[in-house]
Amino acid sequence: MTSKQRIFTSDPEFCADCGTILPVPGVQNTVVCKKCGFSVPVEAFFGIERVSTTVFNKPKSKSELLRDRDTTLDMPTGPKVDRKCKKCGHEGMTYTTQQTRSADEGQTVFYCCINCKAMEIENS
Repeated sequence: MTSKQRIFTSDPEFCADCGTILPVPGVQNTVVCKKCGFSVPVEAFFGIERVSTTVFNKPKSKSELLRDRDTTLDMPTGPKVDRKCKKCGHEGMTYTTQQTRSADEGQTVFYCCINCKAMEIENS
């Protein structure tokens, strides 16, 4: 019987065969890699402490979003659509979208005129 040489040498939280993050140990005696089936005895996880932190960023207001857009470019970026600018009448604007309201409401579309760089906001 030959012993298999492991490809990865790492913390016990990673599979020694394929490098995938192993699932959190449960009530079973072994932890099995969901990708390749490699198993580790649950005792290998004794004494390991997991710590996580959640950081919530303050959402930006619509005026902050408009102010933060990149003004260093000569041409607005993003997909181009056939939409007439209300300020200069030019046909053709770029757009970008952002979720500015709750998740069960539509996203906000920010249109930018290619000609005069005027910004229009549409809530869908």
